[in-house]
Amino acid sequence: MSTTIGDGSGAEKIEYMADVADILADTTMEVVSTQAPAVSEVAVAAADSWLPVAALQYAIDGIHNFTGMNWWTSIIITTLVIRTLSVPIMINQLKATSKLTILRPELEKIKQEMQDRGMSPSAVAEGQAKMKRVFSEHGVSTFTPLKGLFIQGPVFVSFFLAIQNMVEKVPSFKTGGISWFLDLTTADSFYILPFLTAFSFWITVEFNMQEGLEGNPAAGTMKNVSRAFAALTVPLTANFPKALFCYWITSNLFSLVYGLIIKRPNVKKLLNIPIIVPPPASATSKSQPAFSFFEGLKKFAAAQAMQQREPKPVPTSQSTTSTPLLSHNKPSSEQHKSSNQKVSSSSVLSHRIKTLEKEVKGRKKNKRR
Repeated sequence: MSTTIGDGSGAEKIEYMADVADILADTTMEVVSTQAPAVSEVAVAAADSWLPVAALQYAIDGIHNFTGMNWWTSIIITTLVIRTLSVPIMINQLKATSKLTILRPELEKIKQEMQDRGMSPSAVAEGQAKMKRVFSEHGVSTFTPLKGLFIQGPVFVSFFLAIQNMVEKVPSFKTGGISWFLDLTTADSFYILPFLTAFSFWITVEFNMQEGLEGNPAAGTMKNVSRAFAALTVPLTANFPKALFCYWITSNLFSLVYGLIIKRPNVKKLLNIPIIVPPPASATSKSQPAFSFFEGLKKFAAAQAMQQREPKPVPTSQSTTSTPLLSHNKPSSEQHKSSNQKVSSSSVLSHRIKTLEKEVKGRKKNKRR
């Protein structure tokens, strides 16, 4: 054995083996150095994030590692996957909104009945009971139109925070784009991505904003507000990193395609979505305000407060209340009786309300003095 080591050929073999070992070690270190940072970058970025935000970061990183695509493509694929998973929830919300829109004439009728009875506590209580019964029969509520905001809002915020966190803590985002947006951590100096975001959002508003709200006056207001937001998108997002627009533009285009498909009558029939037939436009329907449940509650509270303040009713309330109003005309006894009979309970209530308002104003003036 000592003879083999002492030979020149043996020494050369040992040196050759040592060189091979060095080369393998260097190659292994290079592979580890190129692969380990990507994992550690996302792990560090997600370590101090909220659970949904961290889950989205790991999802983007998982698609990035599985497909081998750049970060911008991974963000787009993750967006499409998440939005596709939320389609059943969006369809359910559209069904509820459509039902509420169809029920609107019935709710307006109940509201008018309460107003005809002077918004008295008993009238408001009966109206609220009727509304609750209608809502329970059709499985909707006054908060139905807000379900979309409660669902899509947290998803948007989570995506925003996840991508923003990765922009700050994942160095490979600097080369994760393509073409003019190669660096995903900086703003778009050409303003192309902010403009595409605003344009895609505006197109979605014009085509799909009133879906499920046909005939509802509130739909026009919502559409105008969304148009204003679309116009302000470019200046508001000009300094956002390019990575955020990879999600935002994709989400807008998904909403556009979803709306164009879901509004087809055959698709609605297949998914059992109620088809809304807009009522014919008329002068009365245009002047009639939108149904406001909270406005009814305010009037109910005001009526209760006035009822507590007013004195106990006198048996001859109609004669005693109407006589001072007609005393300056000195009518005959027959005319006086007929006029008293014509006075309705609503006019008496309105006169009492005016009297209470005058008393309140008088007390305020006395306090100021």
